[in-house]
Amino acid sequence: MKLLVDTCTFLWLAAADPQLTDTARSACRSPENTVYLSALSAWEIAIKHRLGRLPLPETPVRYVSSRREWLRLEPLAFDEPSAAHDVLLPPLHSDPFDRGLVAQAIVNGLTIVTPDEAISAYPAPVLW
Repeated sequence: MKLLVDTCTFLWLAAADPQLTDTARSACRSPENTVYLSALSAWEIAIKHRLGRLPLPETPVRYVSSRREWLRLEPLAFDEPSAAHDVLLPPLHSDPFDRGLVAQAIVNGLTIVTPDEAISAYPAPVLW
């Protein structure tokens, strides 16, 4: 399976947070799955950190890249087809980062790993 972790899931994986479900944790750790972290999540983390809403033990650049590598997640660039796909999505979610992740999942044939119930209303497979 090809999975795309949302920002929350990435942060919970990196911190071994107990809020992460066993299903999500197992899927993200399975060597049978390819798991991606979007550049959108790195951007969201950097913005939240700059605004003081997300304390991190090191700079966002180091934190995201070191945790992504440790978790063996593949980087996923945010590309033009994904950006343009936003216009095709119904206005179910106001968060542009989440809408971008949904668009990336649809364009790239990925399943989104997220606790966000609003995302499950979109035409993209969700795992939680």
